[in-house]
Amino acid sequence: MNEDTKILFIGDIIGKPGRIAVRELLPRLVGEYSPDLVIANGENAAGGFGITAEVAEEIKRLQVDVITSGNHIWDKKDIYDYIRNEKRLLRPANYPPGAPGAGWAVFECASGVKVGVVNLLGRVFMDNVDCPFRTGREIVNKIREETPVVFVDIHAETTSEKAAIGWYLDGLASAVVGTHTHIQTSDERVLPNGTAFITDAGMTGPTDSVIGMQKDSIIQRFLSQMPVKFDVAAKGIELQGVFVRINNSNGRAAGIERIKIPFRNE
Repeated sequence: MNEDTKILFIGDIIGKPGRIAVRELLPRLVGEYSPDLVIANGENAAGGFGITAEVAEEIKRLQVDVITSGNHIWDKKDIYDYIRNEKRLLRPANYPPGAPGAGWAVFECASGVKVGVVNLLGRVFMDNVDCPFRTGREIVNKIREETPVVFVDIHAETTSEKAAIGWYLDGLASAVVGTHTHIQTSDERVLPNGTAFITDAGMTGPTDSVIGMQKDSIIQRFLSQMPVKFDVAAKGIELQGVFVRINNSNGRAAGIERIKIPFRNE
């Protein structure tokens, strides 16, 4: 058994361009990093808003082991039934009781190492959900009874909330990785008690855009303050995310590396 577990995390997949990036670039990353587990945030993978059962199955076929999500998880209605029976698609764990699906699970890698994956949703400028701090700590402590290797996707709007959760779970979670804002930050580090952290892993999709959407529509919305249809952009496709190494015996992160790879489709 290897001393470190290697986890590759793919930042928010945006529509078809994001899925193309995963299809074309993930095999290269798997060959380079040999991850034990591949996790991707897929909440915007279907047309830029939400995820469908068909798209989730497509992503799973692309060597992605676990799909996390966020506040758009319920945008496509067919996901309600699908998520009830699909362990590999997570919704935020701090939705109130009764929400379909699960917000965390423990997955066994081919190496035999078990990895707990937790999906949380922030509350600042977001949905009125249960406390991600208290919910997150309770779940992480429960997972640690089975394995010390715990990965947390905190899907939140503000940098302050994501950073605070990183510090709150330092020494309990192996990694706390932020998603949702689609802008990759440059603050990746291992916190003093062994938790790998980054405020936002970025997005996988078109960067010639405003956070994945066509620029003109977004600009028009800001200028007019009127409703405008948002469509996924098509150019400047990149795969963004992070690679984390975690000690199997104590769950402490050994390192975190930012990933930002262009897909030359133009």
